[in-house]
Amino acid sequence: MDRSDKGILVVVSGFAGTGKGTLMKSLIREYEGYALSVSMTTRQPRQGEAHGREYFFVTREEFEEKIAQQGLLEYACYCDNYYGTPREYVEACLAGGKDVILEIELQGALKIKKQYPEALLLFVMPPSAAELYRRLLGRGTESEEVIRKRLLRALDEARGIENYDYIVINDDLQTCVKQMHHMIRAARNTPARNMEFIEDVRQQLDDLLKGEK
Repeated sequence: MDRSDKGILVVVSGFAGTGKGTLMKSLIREYEGYALSVSMTTRQPRQGEAHGREYFFVTREEFEEKIAQQGLLEYACYCDNYYGTPREYVEACLAGGKDVILEIELQGALKIKKQYPEALLLFVMPPSAAELYRRLLGRGTESEEVIRKRLLRALDEARGIENYDYIVINDDLQTCVKQMHHMIRAARNTPARNMEFIEDVRQQLDDLLKGEK
């Protein structure tokens, strides 16, 4: 098996307001070989968002039906709304050799890691807490109460960052995009993600040596 034939799962998490979505869209636009998984959610669309592009926007009943059908790789409740990753699209892209980017929060990321131990986990962070607050205010789409909920959630998530493989500090967009691309390329070459290739070479060596006798 050629090492490049199989895609890997890349899980991107981070505090709300760190620019995860912008980072991933830039990554896919600037580099080939990536597929961005579109998550499903029960939250209402923000201005400018479209069904099937940023998210699949569904009702709570529709989401729970998908759970019952085992049609999600993972799901979690965040700020009173469900978020989940549709299974079929992700598995098809991986089989086709693409590296699939999932934008999910910490609970979901750890569930993915249990199902796919070879998944690469990246956590996007702001340069500072003050900058995070400034970005949340700058959205202009959420009340002070919701912003406070997001900051409380960020504090909780900060205690789980050590479960990730790398952190990405989103200070300069272009620098971060390059860093993410290099991290993912490097991850493709770790032994744990190439065991089939390694075992094949071992067997070839064994056969070669046996043939000398």
